[in-house]
Amino acid sequence: MDITDSLLYTNDHEWIKIEENQAIIGITNFAQSELGDIV
Repeated sequence: MDITDSLLYTNDHEWIKIEENQAIIGITNFAQSELGDIV
């Protein structure tokens, strides 16, 4: 897994990117592959 310094990571493969007064939340590529398709 590539670690990006501008992101904060949780132990559950989620990440948070804080830009000024906004936070963007996502999941890692590993979590995406483990979850599979979402319908």
